[in-house]
Amino acid sequence: MRENGYSRTAMMVAMRRAAHQLFDARPLVLDDPYAVPIIGPEAEARLGSMRPHGRVARVGRAFMVARSRFAEETLARAVRNGVHQYVVLGAGLDTFAYRNPFPAGTLRVFEVDHPATQAWKREKLTKAGIRIPADVTYVPVDFERRTLAEGLAAAGFDPSAPAFFSWLGVVMYLSEEAIATTFRYIAERPAGSGLALDYSMPAAALSWVERLIRWSMARRVAKAGEPFRSFFTPATMRALLERAGLEPVEDLGPPEMNARYFHDRTDGLRAEGRSFHVVSAEVRP
Repeated sequence: MRENGYSRTAMMVAMRRAAHQLFDARPLVLDDPYAVPIIGPEAEARLGSMRPHGRVARVGRAFMVARSRFAEETLARAVRNGVHQYVVLGAGLDTFAYRNPFPAGTLRVFEVDHPATQAWKREKLTKAGIRIPADVTYVPVDFERRTLAEGLAAAGFDPSAPAFFSWLGVVMYLSEEAIATTFRYIAERPAGSGLALDYSMPAAALSWVERLIRWSMARRVAKAGEPFRSFFTPATMRALLERAGLEPVEDLGPPEMNARYFHDRTDGLRAEGRSFHVVSAEVRP
């Protein structure tokens, strides 16, 4: 992220979620009534000029909505098993906390993000008229100055109770050691805690077309001040989780995402290639 600036990639991701609401057929993979309002009218107006029906655009937003759906389904299982704390790491413009489907008082949501991005988000929520529920707690963390543990403790997070963590669109921008440190923190939570995250495959595992797309994406995010840093295969991600003390549960690549979320769609929305994966893990008893 640019020094003293909000995350530009958070807006890119939010616009893809909004495009799903506007341009794709029903039923939606991720039904999010706040996805369009939160980006604001100017960003919404730009969506129509960004070739939303082109193949690359469709594939990009297919992965964005699939990973959010995967995280929210995994969270729902954790809540059914007694989890009442949800930590959204790198929340960006994610809207789960404002459309939380669970009864009031069931699930406390902690949104963790850089202070500048968090302030920008709260301004956008206000402009969009989106109410902030009482169950939402903002956790401003600049990792150059404060640890995740310190930030959560100050926000009233209960480390003695199980929690579920989502970490979407973040790990590719971090060093492997920073990722492992967060995994170890989550692994220290009580049994029943869990995690859902996404990761990107190394360029060597991709087709030449995917490498070209990756190169183009890398240029854009680097220009936004958020360069790619870490890539994993399913085997190396599993090993990193296990070394931290977490038990991998599911790892979905594009074929598995298509079978679960895009089967029999009429609009051509589907995941393609091999670049992106989502994975879930649990704290071992």
